[in-house]
Amino acid sequence: MHHTVLAENDGNRVFALILEAGDEAFSCITRFVNEHRLTGASLTAIGAFESATIGFFDFTAKSYLEIPVNVQSEVLSLIGDVAEGDDGRASLHAHVVLGLRDGSTKGGHLLKAVVRPTLEVILTETPGHLRRREVRELGIALLSPSLS
Repeated sequence: MHHTVLAENDGNRVFALILEAGDEAFSCITRFVNEHRLTGASLTAIGAFESATIGFFDFTAKSYLEIPVNVQSEVLSLIGDVAEGDDGRASLHAHVVLGLRDGSTKGGHLLKAVVRPTLEVILTETPGHLRRREVRELGIALLSPSLS
């Protein structure tokens, strides 16, 4: 993965991350936001995956149902946010829509994906701090209403 700072104003930065074939998208982005100590950011991305696992959150089971996509797919849309989790580290939450060869789509939470040939990510730091807290009765972490 390569990256560059596109803009920096009042301590807020906009980054371009370019992931390469073989990179695992979720872990690369998570590692980057932790290394750069981002506690609030939004992201968008386009590109392609050789394989991916997306998730659908099952409220009854309080867990993600994994949906494997074991074919080449186009990343038609990847959007998400970054917030500080309960452990003090960056928590990435991203949704993705994948286009398949026949024109159909699959979408859900991005759990993991292997890039091929590239993933172009624009990561925009927010001016404020975002906080994601575990909601035990739901079994997931959500942005805190106070956002601090």
